[in-house]
Amino acid sequence: MTIGTGSVWFQLDIRKEEKMKVVIAAAGTAGHINPGLAIAKKIQEEQKDSKIIFIGTTRGLENDLVPRAGYELKTIDAYGLSKKISIENIRKMIKTLKGFGEAKKILKEIQPDIVIGTGGYICGATISSAHRLKIPTVLHESNAFPGKAVKMLAKKTDTILVSFEDAIGRIKHAKKIVYTGTPVKIKKQNYTKAQRDEIIKKSGLKSDMPIVLVFGGSQGARRINNAIMEIIKSEANQNYQMIWATGPKQYDIVKEELENNHKNINYIKNMKILPYIYNMEEIMNIADVIIARSGAMTITEIANLGKPSILVPLPNVSHNHQLYNAEVLQNVGSADIILDNELTGEKLNTNIEKIVLDKDKCKTMGEKALTVATNDVENKIYAQIVETIKTHSQI
Repeated sequence: MTIGTGSVWFQLDIRKEEKMKVVIAAAGTAGHINPGLAIAKKIQEEQKDSKIIFIGTTRGLENDLVPRAGYELKTIDAYGLSKKISIENIRKMIKTLKGFGEAKKILKEIQPDIVIGTGGYICGATISSAHRLKIPTVLHESNAFPGKAVKMLAKKTDTILVSFEDAIGRIKHAKKIVYTGTPVKIKKQNYTKAQRDEIIKKSGLKSDMPIVLVFGGSQGARRINNAIMEIIKSEANQNYQMIWATGPKQYDIVKEELENNHKNINYIKNMKILPYIYNMEEIMNIADVIIARSGAMTITEIANLGKPSILVPLPNVSHNHQLYNAEVLQNVGSADIILDNELTGEKLNTNIEKIVLDKDKCKTMGEKALTVATNDVENKIYAQIVETIKTHSQI
């Protein structure tokens, strides 16, 4: 097995005017699909005439995000397989086996130069089919604890790209593993004081109090929301202010609960409550502390921004991978972890104050987060794609 850091920029033999044909397999969640879209964008920046086609399922967010980004999406059947014997699982197994044939048929029609998998059950059928057809393959693993698909496909994949160095030792029998990081939209911005003050003012916040950003993903996180409600009811947030994205589906629930406690959602002391934060890059950059779940992209963004964080890993996900993601930041001293079933408003408030009321601690934690930041990610990934094609052509 070859292990690399992705820091070397290879001399690319593929000329700008040549047309690269690429298939990207990505399905399910935004955490799988957005890295695929970022890779597609980078390829097109380097080779404008490239043809890029996505393979997904009919059920996931790819059906919205991929066409919205302007790419063609082809769908096949693919499901996660359970060890539990049931009629439903047998049906899913039959459909998944059918998906292998569908993937092979699509690849034969397209004849891509490379197949890239960025996550989801879709990778099993697509990468396996590409391997059988002797098409070069690359897999990108966003999580610190690799999923089943990556582990099962390690022997068949030419190059595996990982977001966290911690993942390298957890992938066995791989031909080549390269630490590149994950491409994310949110970048570190060096705002002037005037720019920062303007963002704070426009967001309805105060410039003379620490800012704590709270979010639980695009749909919110009920357990986190409950803890924030406890802080509001006890009026514990006297020494800091919060900007809190409840998630669109939970905003009305929060609003009603506040009304039942004789509080108006728009007039809570030191609190700005929104269903969704549309200027997230600005808010993450001005925040002093971030409270969130620990999906791979969130962890990457927090590290790249150099922010202290309090992380509440989502339980009951494959191999508890959000906990492993959170430990990447905890292990360098930049994050506190509170387990979902241990989260209370009192405990969260104690952790917040421990960080925001100690400026030196806040600064040190942020600096430690930067030690696991990844830079130049898109260039590293593109270099590995081209190198994989070149190496495969020489076999």
